[in-house]
Amino acid sequence: MTERVVLAYSGGLDTSVAIGWIAEETGAEVIAVAVDVGQGGEDLDVIRKRALACGAVEAAVADAKDEYAEEYCLPAIKANALYMDRYPLVSALSRPVIVKHLVAAARRHGATTVAHGCTGKGNDQVRFEAGIAALAPDLTCIAPARDYAMTRDKAIAFCEDKGLPIATTKKSPYSIDQNVFGRAVETGFLEDIWNAPTEDIYAYTQNPATPREPDEVVISFEEGAPVAVDGRPVTVLQAIQQLNERAGAQGIGRIDMVEDRLVGIKSREVYEAPGAIALITAHQELENVTVERELARYKRGVEQRWSELVYDGLWFSPLKRALDGFVDEANRHVTGDIRMTLHGGRAVVTGRRSEQSLYDFDLATYDTGDTFDQSAAKGFIDIYSLSSKIAAQRHLRTRPDGNRT
Repeated sequence: MTERVVLAYSGGLDTSVAIGWIAEETGAEVIAVAVDVGQGGEDLDVIRKRALACGAVEAAVADAKDEYAEEYCLPAIKANALYMDRYPLVSALSRPVIVKHLVAAARRHGATTVAHGCTGKGNDQVRFEAGIAALAPDLTCIAPARDYAMTRDKAIAFCEDKGLPIATTKKSPYSIDQNVFGRAVETGFLEDIWNAPTEDIYAYTQNPATPREPDEVVISFEEGAPVAVDGRPVTVLQAIQQLNERAGAQGIGRIDMVEDRLVGIKSREVYEAPGAIALITAHQELENVTVERELARYKRGVEQRWSELVYDGLWFSPLKRALDGFVDEANRHVTGDIRMTLHGGRAVVTGRRSEQSLYDFDLATYDTGDTFDQSAAKGFIDIYSLSSKIAAQRHLRTRPDGNRT
């Protein structure tokens, strides 16, 4: 029986060439799988037909936009997930849902190998292969660009030699990855970290310096999930899409950073994530109102670790699953409304309301009606500072050389 390889297929030059390349290198039949996570571009049926024309024995496409939003983006919103406190995991979140569909296709078609188009220098190779190892440890992985030195020049030559039905135009100076949660741009002149980004690299956001009227929006949450925008019910996907449009029009969500890649190098990345940044900002503020202090403090450490695990390709790991349970429990009371002003590249919270609020006006006010017992504060401070006071007394009894007086 002929071996079969499932290929993560984008419809572009590199993965189209990979179909025939893999067949020649391995003798295997190739099944192309394209997954729609809201990246836009060509119609999925056009992509499917191109895969078949390039030599795939089977081609499957999956509309996973809602699945991606509900099962991958929503947990990130609940976790306030920002790698290195800035990056909302745009590419890292999409890889596990693609992996899930690749593994399902491998089982369905009896494939023994999964292939992807990553190089040997980035994070995505790890995300694909660690995810596949977690879901299907019996499958093997190959990457033509990494394992067979399939350079772009070789890919163009192969395409022209075989007469494949795909354009071999000059490559964009940038490497771009995008989905409904955001857009990532790297390489080209951006590799010189002194060079400022130019307006032509942006697609999801308008220039925040352009004068325009502010946009006020109210986002409603239930147990950490966005459920309405300006009072109109939305799915998670619709919330992201609507905030992409409205926050993007105000230039919100542009991120220019040098980040620590998993493979050990630093890389300059430019991101656009208007919907993600607006939703996470709103969610963080609603947590400030509804989450108890000690839980909130502990959750901040969990958020960082959760983000690192997802960035590092460990979505399906035992620790990540365990942290998911904590994040869900921490969001149990994160229900209410956040009003924000979107303007000049910033999403600024201007109002909060929640039936689950821990904010007590009568305790917080300094005016008439204050119910806080201020007389209790002195004794609290005496006890709270007692250990530091005792240590300070010891210090005063001790000379700088460590000898007692």
